[in-house]
Formats: sequence, C-alpha cells, structure tokens
Amino acid sequence: QALLVRALTNIFLLSCACGSFLAATVAMSKRKHPDSDATPGFNHKIPACLMTPDEVNTSIGTLKFFDGMPDEATVEKVYDNLDTIRGTEVFLDFVPLASVEALRRGMQDVGIDKANKILLYTDLMDSGSIFLTGNTDTVYAIGMLDLKRDGPTIVEIPAGAGPGTLNDAYFRFVIDMGAPGPDRGKGGKYLILPPDFEGTEPSDGYFVARSPTYVNWLPLRGMLKDGKTDAAVKMWTEGLKIYPVSQTPCQIEIVKGTGLIFNTIHANDYSFYDEINEVIQREPIDALPEEIRGNLAAIGMQQGKPFKPDDRMKRLLTDAIAIGNATARALAFRPRSESIWYYGKESSWFSAFDGGDYRWLVDNGKGGRNKDARTLFFYIATVNTPAMVLKMVGVGSQYALAATDSQKRYLDGSKTYKVLIPGNAPAKDFWSLVVYDPQTRSMLQTGQPYPSKNSERNKDMAKGSDGSITIWFGPASPKSCETNWIQTVPGKAWFVCLRLYGPLQPWFDKTWRPSEIELVD
Repeated sequence: QALLVRALTNIFLLSCACGSFLAATVAMSKRKHPDSDATPGFNHKIPACLMTPDEVNTSIGTLKFFDGMPDEATVEKVYDNLDTIRGTEVFLDFVPLASVEALRRGMQDVGIDKANKILLYTDLMDSGSIFLTGNTDTVYAIGMLDLKRDGPTIVEIPAGAGPGTLNDAYFRFVIDMGAPGPDRGKGGKYLILPPDFEGTEPSDGYFVARSPTYVNWLPLRGMLKDGKTDAAVKMWTEGLKIYPVSQTPCQIEIVKGTGLIFNTIHANDYSFYDEINEVIQREPIDALPEEIRGNLAAIGMQQGKPFKPDDRMKRLLTDAIAIGNATARALAFRPRSESIWYYGKESSWFSAFDGGDYRWLVDNGKGGRNKDARTLFFYIATVNTPAMVLKMVGVGSQYALAATDSQKRYLDGSKTYKVLIPGNAPAKDFWSLVVYDPQTRSMLQTGQPYPSKNSERNKDMAKGSDGSITIWFGPASPKSCETNWIQTVPGKAWFVCLRLYGPLQPWFDKTWRPSEIELVD
C-alpha cells in the first residue's frame, strides 16, 4: 500500500512538472513571435511619435541617426546650434543690462565718476550725444550711483522737478522722483540703500528705496518755461544734491552735456559679451534669477570665473550676436505683436511699452513675461517707470512711435513726408516730435542740431485755422514751411517719436490722434 501511494505521488508530481513545462513553452513561443503590426525591432507596436528616423531634414541641415543615436556630424551640428541659441538668448535677454553698462561707461568717460557729479543739458540734448531716443524737450540732469563704492546714498530733489526715475543695473524700476514720485513735485529727500544693507532703515524724513544692484542710473528732467531752459537749469544747479550718507552734503559738480560728443549705447558685436561680463562680475549674484544666469553659464560666463571662450565658441557667439541684433531690429521696426498698435495694425503708430506694463508682464503675470516686448523697448529706449505706462491724466508722459508711412513702407530720408497734429493736442505741458536714426537709435544727425519740433519751444510753427499743425520731413524744406520742417538725410532711414507731457484724457480714450505719416513725393 505504501508503494502504491508513493507511485501515485510520483505520477502526480511528474504531471505537474510537465504542465509547467508546457505552459512555459507556450509562453516562450508567444514571446518569440511579435504582434502582426509590431514596429520593426520591437515585439509590439510603438507609437510613431516616440521614434526618431535615421534621417531628419531640419533648418540646420540633415540630421542622421543609428537607431536614434546621432552620428558625429549630427552631434557637432546640434551642439553648434544649441550654443548659438544660448548666445542669441543672452543678447536678447541682456540688452537692458548692457544698456545701463554702456550708460555708465559713457558717463564715466566724460567725467561722471562721483555721486555728486551730474551730466546737465543746459541747452537741451542735441544730436551729438549718442543716446537712445533722448529728447530735445526737457532739461536732463543725469547721475550715476555706485552704492558699492559709496554705500547708502541720499538724493535731494528740489521742488518743481519734472519726471525723474532711478533704475538698477538691469534697467529695473527702483523709484520715481519729482512729479510722478512720492514727493509729487514738492521736492524731498530720497535714501537709496544698497542690496546688502543690513542696518536699520530710517522711518522719518526720507523716501526710502532699496536697489537690487550697486550701480543705478538716475535720469532727472526739468521742464521748459516759455520755451527756455533757464528755470530748470537754476533748479538743478541750486537745488539738487546727491551724496553718500557717510559724507556731508556737497555742491553738485556739473558736466555740461549740450554739444558733448560721446556714446552711451551698448555694442552689437562680440564685445557685447565683454560688456555684460563686467556687470556679472561686479553685481550681487542674486540680482538676477537662476534661470537667466543659466544661459550665461551655458556660454561660459559665471561670476568669479574668467570669461574665456575658445575659438569655436567665439565664432558661434559672433554669429549669435548678429542673429540677436537682427531679431531686436525686427522687433523694434517691424513689430508683429497685435497689442502694440495704438490704432490697430493698419496704423503705423505703436507703443514702446507693448502690453502696457513696465515689468512686461502679461495679464499681471498670468501669461508670464513678454520678453520680446522688453527687448524691443530697451533696444530703442531708456528709462523704465510706471509713469510712462500708467494712465496718469495730466502727469508723466506718453509716447507713440512710427517707423513706416501710411502704406507701411520704411521712412526714407531721400523723400518728403508730412504728418498732421490736430488742434487741441491733449498735453497739459506740451507735445513734441523727435526724429531718430535707426542705426544708433539716437537723434538723426543733420544740419539741424535739434531734429525735432516742440509746441513749447517752437511757438513760431504755422497753424491751420483749426489749430492743427502740419510737420514736414525731408532733405529740403518745402516752400514756405521751414518753421514746420524737420530735416532728413538722403540714403538714410529714420523713425519718429511723438511725446505728450502731461497727457490728457483724449489721448487715453483715443478721441484725439495724429494722422499717419504720408508720403508727399
């Protein structure tokens, strides 16, 4: 009986083993035979969107792969492209920073090397200064703060000052002064703290602002009276004081800017990278977010390390600058944004502040930051303040630019054009038109040192019976129109900026508007 039980047990175990072997054989058989619609090289169908073909035609050429693995030529091609992209992104993102650095260098070159030194345009800015869309309308008093050198610094603004602003080394807004500032044109003391200040901030007697950077640009503006600069010049020379807290107040030292020939604009070639590297090495590392510093590191630029790209990288960065510069010029002179146009895309008048936010945030940040709008602005302009975009009726200033005529053709200095400024222009103080050179984005250099017309300074302009004024542009004055004529240069293009100081409600609700620029011949 025991033998019978043992025999039956063995038979059972053998049958189980055979069953397991059969099941395993069947499973293996299934694995050896792929699905009928399986992707070649796989047992099953793989989504086509996951696959990389052996050859891919792209804008940078044909890219080749062995089963998804790039060959040497492709590797070289895509890394060159990646480094070029990073270099281009650095240019477009760092135009604001490079612009402030160029201002610092230019002002230092003409002697603005201490807190109490200012560049004062006693007879207004003329076309000799290479200065991004400077105006011929207000009396500039421009300073440059170095909070690393001087520590906390006091700026005493006199009563009656026009719009003034402090911008940091990345052209970010720090604080307004004068009419749109917290002193509201009554004058006051501003205490500017460096980013690493650790003391107790005073609670009384000062308007206090802390800057994220050491270097800060200080453009102040005084208004004309009866078309003259005298009152504003006196206000700045007698009432403005700038001094470190650690020093006693001292007299302002003046460098006269009118007629001074110097450059304040960043480079558009490889030396652009050297300009921004100086700032990166000087300013606090957290003055810029990690994301934007990452692009710098990708091209070999990092605080505390030398910027020494090899020949290959120099070649790529030189190309990147050329692409970035062309892109910035397209943004500035052929905008594609639909929100930039004052009167619809059929018009040529556009805003320098696309989106109407001095931070260039879309929907207050819900749509992120409009980086193209930021590049556009700082490629052609300076001064970043909410006063230039907020609806402040009768206060601050508003701007409209045009680079094309009514048919969207670039403005040609060889030809004659006209624009109509209707009567009752909505400007409490005055309006002006200034013509600029697209190469330098500075005032167009012609036989007229001031390539502009201003309703306060040029009271001899001829008017129509309805108070309207026609301004003419061309290489020669139309007959009997010299008082209304702005000269242009044959063979050169130009663009124009309309400014309204103390803009009134009809500007904001668009019940008043300038005509388009019309080609006459």
